[in-house]
Amino acid sequence: MTHNIPLSPRPRPLHVLADGRRRLMTAAQLRAHGVSAAETNEQCRPGGPWQQLLPNVVLLHPGPPTSDERLHAVLLYAARDRTSGTAPGATASVPVQPGGEHPPVPAYAEAMITGLAALTLHGFSAAPPLSALELIDVLVPRLRRLRTTGCARVVRTTALPTAVELTGVPVAPVARALADAVAELTDPGTVRRLLTEAVRTGHCEPAAVVRELNRARLLSRPHVVDAVDSLVAEGRALAEQRLYRMVREYALPEPVWNVGLRLPGGPHLGGVDAFWPEQAVALELDTRAHRQQEDDAARAEHARKREHLERLGITVVHLTPRKLRDCPEHEAAVVRTALMAAGDREPAAYVVVLPR
Repeated sequence: MTHNIPLSPRPRPLHVLADGRRRLMTAAQLRAHGVSAAETNEQCRPGGPWQQLLPNVVLLHPGPPTSDERLHAVLLYAARDRTSGTAPGATASVPVQPGGEHPPVPAYAEAMITGLAALTLHGFSAAPPLSALELIDVLVPRLRRLRTTGCARVVRTTALPTAVELTGVPVAPVARALADAVAELTDPGTVRRLLTEAVRTGHCEPAAVVRELNRARLLSRPHVVDAVDSLVAEGRALAEQRLYRMVREYALPEPVWNVGLRLPGGPHLGGVDAFWPEQAVALELDTRAHRQQEDDAARAEHARKREHLERLGITVVHLTPRKLRDCPEHEAAVVRTALMAAGDREPAAYVVVLPR
């Protein structure tokens, strides 16, 4: 008797497959469990116990799919390798019941949820519930051979971002999900609410959103441009609030706020967000978030202004809204160091400070 002949896996009864946590399987996974294509088709007949939710993705019960099942079905459909029983996405699960066992978290290669479904998973109140979405957007590499079908809308990209895992589901970062959502939206109010919520709740900075909108070539749409204007204003106001709070909480000397500088009888030198006249230290918040060509021009103008001020002996401290939000203590230390170093520098040129 030889012991070198592998034993074929014994097929599991179909009712066992449909039991418990695993209620979604690909056709390849079913074959790996000994279920032939003919048996799968028989189980998925009209009125049968299973149903084909998407191409090669089978729901192992006859009722309507839950929102969780729709999400995982879309990912199973779009995941890179669906031909092996050990493929990415090989484990799909239903929602965990209170007090129940946590199911394994699936791993999906080269696929992530984006658009409105992703924003809902990120916790956006302005995004509709998953149950209200007819289509779920899934982000895949540009060269993947997939088509939009059923509840899965395929969105292509030249470079996949790093996914965020939420409730066991790979989800596009907020800025990318926003751009993919806005690409499908025509209602100005919805676009404005989503963009404003992204900034107001701290999900991301305006510049990151505008970069994604620009990359998606959405800034030519009038309702998107109007929403971006509101977004930039919202981001500016939040950044200024964080700056005021940083000065107070870290006991920095009180500056003069939001002023313009010029040489006596000479040209205007530009505006700054805060200025300490005795130490000749100016502070600027970079809240610019425009189209690429405008941003290039603004960047060049900003560099010229900074060089001019520094030639006059004025130290310019440059802060970004993200750094103010994430590490205000460090930014306060940067400002304090600049103020303390004033005594070691040559006296700055006299400038006139004007309200702005």
